Amino acid sequence: MSANDVIARRYDEIVTKWRRDLPQTREELAGVLSDYCIYFAYNSGKIENPSITYHDVLEVFENGRVVSFTGDVRTLFEIQNQKECNELLLDAFATKRAIDESLVLEVHRALTQGTYDERRWARGERPGMYKVHDYVVGVNGVGSSPDAVAGDVRELLGELEAVTPSNVLTVAAYFHLAFEGIHPFADGNGRVGRALMNHLFVMNDHPPIIVYDEDKLAYYGAMQVWDDEGDLAPMLDFLRAEAVKTWS
Repeated sequence: MSANDVIARRYDEIVTKWRRDLPQTREELAGVLSDYCIYFAYNSGKIENPSITYHDVLEVFENGRVVSFTGDVRTLFEIQNQKECNELLLDAFATKRAIDESLVLEVHRALTQGTYDERRWARGERPGMYKVHDYVVGVNGVGSSPDAVAGDVRELLGELEAVTPSNVLTVAAYFHLAFEGIHPFADGNGRVGRALMNHLFVMNDHPPIIVYDEDKLAYYGAMQVWDDEGDLAPMLDFLRAEAVKTWS
C-alpha cells in the first residue's frame, strides 16, 4: 500500500468518525474544537507572520492577555483577531449561516481590524472592504482588478450552491484556490480564505483542517499548480494529508 493510499484510508476514517459524532450545537462544536482553534490560529497566523508564537496564541485564547510581550503590537492584534473570528464562525454555525458576501466581509473585518499599515490606510484600504488598488500576488501576478472583485466574489459564492457533504472536499479546495486567485483584499486574503474554507467544511459535515506553517511550501506549491495548470489534484492531496495530520 502506497503512502497516498494510507493517507486516503486514514482520511476516510477521520471523516467517518466526525460524521458519526457530528456536533449539532454551537456548544458541542466549541467543545470539540477547543484545542483545534488554538492550533489553527497559531498556524494560520504564522504562515504570514513569523513573529507569532504558540505561547502567545495560547495566552490570548485562554487568558485574554499576554504577559511581558515585547514584540510588535500588530502581532497581538492578529492573534486577538483570530480569536474573535473563531467566535464569529461558531455563531455562524449555530445559525446555519452559509457563506455569503456579508460573511466574507465580516470575516475579513474580524481578522484584520487594527492591523492595516499606514501605507495601505493612506491608500484608502480598510478592514471589511474589498481592495481599492491592485496588488500583485503569486508568480504569475494573478488577482482580480479592484473593479471586478465584487462580481468575481459573488460569482464564486454562487458556485457554492453545488456543495454537499459528499463533494465538500473538492468544492472547498476549489473555493479556496479561486478565492486566493481573486485576491479580493489588500491584506489578509490567506487568513480569510482558510477560515472560510473551514466554515464550508463544518457546515457540510466535514472536520475543519489546519494548514500547518511547516507545510506551507507544499501549500504554496499546490496553489501554483492550480494557477499554472488548473489542476485541483495537488490541493486535494494536500488537504487530505493535512486533515490526517490535524486529527491524528
